Amino acid sequence: MRLREIAHSRGGDKGDISNLSLIPYCESDYEKLKTKVTAEMVKEYFSEICFGKVTRYEVDGICSLNFVLEKALGGGVLKSLAQDKHGKTLSAALLEMEVDW
Repeated sequence: MRLREIAHSRGGDKGDISNLSLIPYCESDYEKLKTKVTAEMVKEYFSEICFGKVTRYEVDGICSLNFVLEKALGGGVLKSLAQDKHGKTLSAALLEMEVDW
């Protein structure tokens, strides 16, 4: 199943770092989501654009996962020639990831 079927996401940026949230529609899915979506999986999924490490933070208070992708925006807003310099569409791309549910 694709992540979009069970969660929503929002993307942000700071320099050459993309920040992606992953929030399940149902809080009851949060614990399972933590076991199914690892930093390693996200790193592999974005391997063509993310050249740094990926760190996952668990925000249990709001049932959210936060992924920080380093060296993922082509140098950042002022350096990148990419169409989406801020990486806002990366949150939509994350939701296309397939997971065994």
